[in-house]
Amino acid sequence: MSDSPNQPDMLSGGEMIMRALKEEGVEYIYGYPGGAVLHIYDAIHQQKDIRHVLVRHEQAATHMADAYARATGKAGVVLLTSGPGATNGITGIATAFTDSIPMVVITGQVMSWLIGDDAFQETDMLGISRPVVKHSMTVRDPRDIPSIIKKAFYIAQSGRPGPVVVDVPKDMTMPNEKFPFEYPDKIKLRSYSPVQRGHSGQIKKAVQAMMQARRPVIYAGGGVVLGRASEELTALAKMLNFPVTNTLMGLGGYPGTDRQFVGMLGMHGSYEANLTMHHSDLILAIGARFDDRVTNATKKFCPDAQIIHIDIDPSSISKNVAVHIPIVGPVKSVLKEMIEQVKASKEQPDTEALADWWKRIDDWRERHGGRYLTDDSNKMKPQWVIETLWKVTNGDAFITSDVGQHQMFAAQYYKFNKPNRWINSGGLGTMGFGFPAAMGVKLNFPDDDVVCVTGEGSIQMNIQELSTCKQYGLPVKILNLNNGYLGMVKQWQDLNYESRYSNSYLDSLPDFVKLAEAYGHVGMKIERKEDLEPALREALSIKDRLVFLDVIVDPKEHVYPMQVPNGAMCDMLLSKTERT
Repeated sequence: MSDSPNQPDMLSGGEMIMRALKEEGVEYIYGYPGGAVLHIYDAIHQQKDIRHVLVRHEQAATHMADAYARATGKAGVVLLTSGPGATNGITGIATAFTDSIPMVVITGQVMSWLIGDDAFQETDMLGISRPVVKHSMTVRDPRDIPSIIKKAFYIAQSGRPGPVVVDVPKDMTMPNEKFPFEYPDKIKLRSYSPVQRGHSGQIKKAVQAMMQARRPVIYAGGGVVLGRASEELTALAKMLNFPVTNTLMGLGGYPGTDRQFVGMLGMHGSYEANLTMHHSDLILAIGARFDDRVTNATKKFCPDAQIIHIDIDPSSISKNVAVHIPIVGPVKSVLKEMIEQVKASKEQPDTEALADWWKRIDDWRERHGGRYLTDDSNKMKPQWVIETLWKVTNGDAFITSDVGQHQMFAAQYYKFNKPNRWINSGGLGTMGFGFPAAMGVKLNFPDDDVVCVTGEGSIQMNIQELSTCKQYGLPVKILNLNNGYLGMVKQWQDLNYESRYSNSYLDSLPDFVKLAEAYGHVGMKIERKEDLEPALREALSIKDRLVFLDVIVDPKEHVYPMQVPNGAMCDMLLSKTERT
């Protein structure tokens, strides 16, 4: 500390990193130590403001930080050592990048004078990470650390969010070399200036089109959740009485139990959502990317629809599907202005046309409505397991998931009424995400129910984090929908490869109950329908222990509806024997 209040503190590079993170309001660092970052870890040890969480694998650190960001809206922070420590984090960085999640990843590097010499544990982290980061920087002078950290957080959290990598050579953090610490109040980058509001003329044009629509639909994506615009979306939809569909990433952005919600759209979207989209004459797309898992064949996508697209990222506009009225800007401010223009508009939606449109939608909803086949056997349907979970949690839990059938069942049958409660890897589809994601959420929301919905393939990708949960007392609940297969792979093999199950059968699974108990947790195996609800209630009543629920489900069950490849949105398989 300096002797004068007017003089900056003299700090080492490692201390500067910690002080800068404190200035940014960072609560947790998720990481794993190694030689290149030991000076930073010593600085961590000598402060008490920021808590470090020691994972058992670096990928888990990135997923924990990612989930923290998804649940709170603030950038997650990761600290990894050089070489394999940094490269182990690449999958998690790519997961965050694909879903536009703000994250600051600090990676250690060999001494600056050794860079390029193939030194021990040297990798070109900037080069390796470049395709999957929003931006990356390296520290070349310890004096630059405050401004670099400020830039990293500004870039990660503004505009379209994303991960930023800061690579720090070890000699930039020498504890015996002290420099004045001055943290900038603001940062300005000439080459980076995110749009702060939408174009009023384009918004007016969009409102005019909306008032003239006879078969409108609101298609809302993850940008609504990331942009904290759920209230505005709900208000606009209610004013107009338009149907609303969400993407996988947008679930919870509009209340899932509301009558105007027609379900998730896309590859495994609801029958009524996909038909509503296909037959619409106007689509108001908000914070969505028109990705391939939504559109199916783009040439056949919603042929009669005029498309309005609101997005913070201009590069997303007309990238996959040509739009008629583009609006570049933050979804929250654009929707606020749109609401004001709707209120002031002399035109109003055609109520008679809307009534006819809703009749068609309700007919589709009645025809399918998320139904699935049941039988008299004691085999548990995974859909029913999720419905039971929704019932016992009152629809108010944080739900994380891995990737596969269980993810789709959770998205279809857990009705999210709040944003930021559905935490899953959408764009990259990362197995191993769900468990560390649940840990990241639980650490920040200790009084909430946090349930990881997973499968026996995904859970084993980061199962070593049972040790981290024991160390930090993270009583998450793991709901393993165990069908003995890589379920989604098996489904595709059933549909396209005459049920030749090439490497999708998992025939050497552990006893998950004993495994959980070996780590000091509670394990339960549920094989009968009548045992499921009592087991879930008991697990949720155990507030201070992790509970692993191994639920044996029907191995033959498929996820439906399912879009027919290369078809239009209306082309779907509805069961093993039905097709639209």
